[in-house]
Amino acid sequence: MTTTTARLDLRLDAHDKRRIAKAAALRGLPVSAFVRQAVLREADNAIAADAVVLLSEDESRCFLAALDAPFQPNERLRQAMHNAAALVSR
Repeated sequence: MTTTTARLDLRLDAHDKRRIAKAAALRGLPVSAFVRQAVLREADNAIAADAVVLLSEDESRCFLAALDAPFQPNERLRQAMHNAAALVSR
């Protein structure tokens, strides 16, 4: 099995680097492992937040009502469907 590694360089001011080093030491981890875990955790949170839509109670009611309502195309959509049908039937 071949394992490849990618490198990520990061510029920090001295104060931030000391804070990270202290936090890593408190966790008993090397700085690189601490940073990797923290960044991957934050990446997972960002990806998960993008995949979920939270609705208020009112928004939920409106959404469910829209799902329950029969489909009613507007005039513009009716015209587009008519045009598409004409193209297909040629």
